[in-house]
Amino acid sequence: MKNYNGEQILVVKRELFDSLGSFEGINTDVETYHAALLDPSNNFFIDRAAAEEDPTHKQLIPYALFRYQGKFLNYARGKSGGEARLHAKRSLGIGGHINPVDTRDDTLGLETYMAGVEREIEEELNINGNHSQKIVAILNDDSNEVGKVHLGVVHLFDLDTGDVTANEDAIADLKFSTVAELQGEMRDSLESWSQFCADILEQI
Repeated sequence: MKNYNGEQILVVKRELFDSLGSFEGINTDVETYHAALLDPSNNFFIDRAAAEEDPTHKQLIPYALFRYQGKFLNYARGKSGGEARLHAKRSLGIGGHINPVDTRDDTLGLETYMAGVEREIEEELNINGNHSQKIVAILNDDSNEVGKVHLGVVHLFDLDTGDVTANEDAIADLKFSTVAELQGEMRDSLESWSQFCADILEQI
């Protein structure tokens, strides 16, 4: 078991996801899932080392997509990234775990969650401009060991500038690509969550 130095992360019970309607892939019916996942009575912090090997819990992961003039930001995951099982894959999503440092007045609700989203993006990217954002989908992939213990919440950020740079070594070869490229020649190089997102880019 990898040592995560006592990191605490936000999770929900797998049975909650199943009760809402479990699925494989990506689901744009955000309303069915989001409120329940961020209800403080349904989520809580547990030790990450245990959570990574416990499929009875789902770690909530914001997964942010960035669009500028119809193109989507993507990058290669470097070896310094936290999830070794995803190294060398390309990704459309920026995000990570919600930690106790993100806690706001609502304790485990939307404010806490959104604080975690903002922190993760600021840690990983430098965006020199304004943006709007919305939650567009939920991600689940139980076909692999990473996916079995994670549940993604897909955010779409519309940028008013393409001036975006990486803020850490785990993000390499950062670039914007067209929907056609991501759905075509690049698709096989994407991690599974990004493949699911690529398939619906024209719908969001």
